[in-house]
Amino acid sequence: MTLTPPLALVLHGGGGPRTVAPIVAHLASTFTVQAPTHPGWDGTDRPHDIDSIPALAAFSLDRLHAEERRDVLLVGSSIGGWIALEMAIRAASDERYAGIIGAVIDIDGVGAVVDGEPIADFFSLSPRQLAEFAWHDPDRGFIDPASLTDEQRAVQQSNGRTMAAIAGRSMSDPDLLARLGELEVPVLVLFGASDRVVTPAYGRAVATAIPAAEFAVVPDAGHLPYLENPAATWPLIDAFVEAHLTAPVTTGDGSAT
Repeated sequence: MTLTPPLALVLHGGGGPRTVAPIVAHLASTFTVQAPTHPGWDGTDRPHDIDSIPALAAFSLDRLHAEERRDVLLVGSSIGGWIALEMAIRAASDERYAGIIGAVIDIDGVGAVVDGEPIADFFSLSPRQLAEFAWHDPDRGFIDPASLTDEQRAVQQSNGRTMAAIAGRSMSDPDLLARLGELEVPVLVLFGASDRVVTPAYGRAVATAIPAAEFAVVPDAGHLPYLENPAATWPLIDAFVEAHLTAPVTTGDGSAT
């Protein structure tokens, strides 16, 4: 029999798959890692029926079901965190998906409506404002549009249109917070201390709504804490994984023990 590493499914946010590359690299030593490009991002086709976060979550969960996956670690950043939560909620309410999701890590995820903690109006922000909202060090996060090639600018604009179509301009679902109580798997809600797209207080409210959630804050980091402060981010993720997930052993006939 052979050891088969568990699967980690890494779900990117509005910036596309390149923004989660450090997560993929970090998890690769202990997991089989998949980091798919969501339909419609980076020039990929988007079927007409993938028109919302729940639809995208169902699409991703159905693929795991078809692959007969079990105890998958979902790691989502920004809207990827929202997708991960939607997947876990759907799995908890449909016996077809029982056992597929093992745990969830929601990194500065959007999606919920929290009184007093509004999600920033992402689509109205200039590039400089976005850097100031999303980064602890705005100078590090600022990308001057003039420095982009025509191709890069086109991809960026196309990704923005796709995100607006799927997540909506508010990037939220007024029913999500109440539905988080349905979750049955361990969840780590991880937030950068300097995030102003969604604040740590917002993240704490999300964690409070989840029965088996842990909440942690990464200092000196914004919306993508694994980029700004990986030294503080990885130990939090590693401790959660060690506490809640173990690698299965797969026998020669494909069964797990």
